[in-house]
Amino acid sequence: MKHNRIYAILMATILSATTFAETEVTVSEVAEQTEASKLNMDNGVIPIADDRGFTLQSNDGSFVFKPYLYMQSTLSYKYYDDEGLDKAYNQDNVANSGFAMPYAIIGFTGKAFGKIDYNVCINAAASGGNILQQAWIDYAASPELRFRVGKFKTPFTHAYLTTLGETLFSSLPTSLTAQAILPYSLNAVTPGIGTGFDLGVEVHGFIANKFGYEVGLWNGTGSAQNGATKGLSDDNHLPSLLYAGRLTYQPKGAMPMTQGNPKLLHEDKMLFGVSANFNNEAESESTNDFRAGFEFAMLKDRWYVGLEAYYMHIGFTDRQKIDDTFNYWGGYAQVGYFVHPQWQIGLRYDLYDRNGSSKDGILNMPAASVNYFVPKTNIKLSAMYQYIGRTGHDTQLDRDLDDLGICTHTAQLMLQYAF
Repeated sequence: MKHNRIYAILMATILSATTFAETEVTVSEVAEQTEASKLNMDNGVIPIADDRGFTLQSNDGSFVFKPYLYMQSTLSYKYYDDEGLDKAYNQDNVANSGFAMPYAIIGFTGKAFGKIDYNVCINAAASGGNILQQAWIDYAASPELRFRVGKFKTPFTHAYLTTLGETLFSSLPTSLTAQAILPYSLNAVTPGIGTGFDLGVEVHGFIANKFGYEVGLWNGTGSAQNGATKGLSDDNHLPSLLYAGRLTYQPKGAMPMTQGNPKLLHEDKMLFGVSANFNNEAESESTNDFRAGFEFAMLKDRWYVGLEAYYMHIGFTDRQKIDDTFNYWGGYAQVGYFVHPQWQIGLRYDLYDRNGSSKDGILNMPAASVNYFVPKTNIKLSAMYQYIGRTGHDTQLDRDLDDLGICTHTAQLMLQYAF
């Protein structure tokens, strides 16, 4: 009996090893998928069709499983101007500086039944609802008709849609992340132009290897909220959701959502895009927000060029009894170049009409970056500097108020690792 048990254990071990050997493939084999497949398998953190880590795949390619992790650690120095600081309370010009870990992501992504893409990941460095960074499934009736449900990126702005680990700068443009200024003391109303991650459903596809579209509905509450909290609008009697869409033209085939990758130094891709969204009863039912944007991006050998312009209109809901409306705009242009297969330099110029078009004055924010990709390690080191300038304001008070909460000088070092 004892020998029979040993024999059974040995046979089970051999069969398991054989099964594993039949299902494991190298990522180079996965990279042979079509461009449209790679586009749809992109999980927004790292691309699945690369040589990081390992990927398991069935013999017929219908099932793919890729675990991954992504870590980002930063050392920042941020200097704030004197306006807004009360020396009586010992408030310092240098604040929000030191070490930080914005991302510690663990997840898995892949394909099932040859028709479903999936991705689930958590950000252990976040808190609250942001811990669940993404969780979605994507069903492909065809490459031209796909359905995605879950928590994922809303279709607005190239900067947010770029793969997280492959951005030119270690921080997003300030015009997308800084909150707009409203002349009302409503704590719940802090609109920003960027939309980021949210819970929802979308229809999307890629037609004739040139035309892309994304249309869908989201909660409009952002990534920090994973619950169903919305109702019907009192103003227009529509569900209080985010209605969004994006159209792209990619004349040279699907463009990788990257702003620089040392493995892609011989690409020739281009993207034009327009997008718009309407957040019905946004900001705790206080405002209705409309956004629109235009984007352009290009990869040409060692060059990357990107530019965007976006607009936001804010109108208060009837219950607020405020008739005023406000308009904001922003945009940026950036360029990156690999001076060496492992060294990339970048420049960015960012503009933001933070106080609205009814007041004069804008923020102008030049920035520079240097990225080093450590060979054969998947480690990326980045250094960036950004300056916040102000111009065109009518009064010194307007000038001082426009950059409240935004540091004048930012110097940052970043180390990221992806597996």
